[in-house]
Amino acid sequence: MKINILYEDNHLLVVEKPVNIPVQEDASRDQDLLTILKEDLKVRYNKPGNVYLGLVHRLDRPVGGVMVFAKTSKAASRLSDVIRRNELTRKYLAVVRGLPKKEQDQLTHYLYKDTKRNIVQAVGAHDKRGKKAILDYEVLSTKEQLSLVAVKLHTGRSHQIRVQLSEIGHPLFGDQKYGQKENQKGQQIALWANVLEFPHPTTKEMIRVECTPPNEYPWNLWS
Repeated sequence: MKINILYEDNHLLVVEKPVNIPVQEDASRDQDLLTILKEDLKVRYNKPGNVYLGLVHRLDRPVGGVMVFAKTSKAASRLSDVIRRNELTRKYLAVVRGLPKKEQDQLTHYLYKDTKRNIVQAVGAHDKRGKKAILDYEVLSTKEQLSLVAVKLHTGRSHQIRVQLSEIGHPLFGDQKYGQKENQKGQQIALWANVLEFPHPTTKEMIRVECTPPNEYPWNLWS
C-alpha cells in the first residue's frame, strides 16, 4: 500500500493515514500503518535489521488524515511531552447529520470506555469512571441535511468526536456505532484529521501539516 508522505526529516515522519486501516497490529491481523511505514523506511534507506518508528498518538481505524510518527526514541519522548503539555494542535473535519443549533460551541462531556464492547458513553460529571472530554466545533456549511463541521480537540479521548457530537443530536455521517438510527451499514464515517500543528522536537520551530479529505461523498458536497 502506497502511503502519502506529507513531511519528513531525520526526526519526524508525517503521513496521510488511509481510512479503514489500523494504526498498529490488532486482533484482525489486517495490514497496519506502523508496519507498512517501517517496511517503507527499511527499503527507502536500505536499513538493516529492525527500523525504529515511534507511535505517539492514534486515529480510530475508520478515520483518515494526518498523523505524526517519531523516527528516533528522543523525538518520541519529546513529542509525548508535547502531547502531555497539550501543545499538539489537532483539527478535524467532520460531516454530521442535521444542523447544530449553535453555529459554534465548546462541548464538555465525561466519557467512559467499555473496553470489552469497545463502546464509549457519556456519564455524569461525578461518575468516577468518566474522563473529561473537551472540543470546540464550528459549522462551516450545510447541504442536503448534512453539516460540514470543523473540530478542534482539547483532549484526546477514545471515540471523542463521534460520541460528543452524537450526544448533542448530530452523529457523524456513516457512524453506525454512535448513529445507528441515521446511518446505514457500509457507509464510511466522515471524519478526517486535516491539521496537525506542534513544536519540532529538536528545533522547536512550529510545524503545521494539512491534508484534505478524499473527493468522494459526502466530502465532495463541498469543494
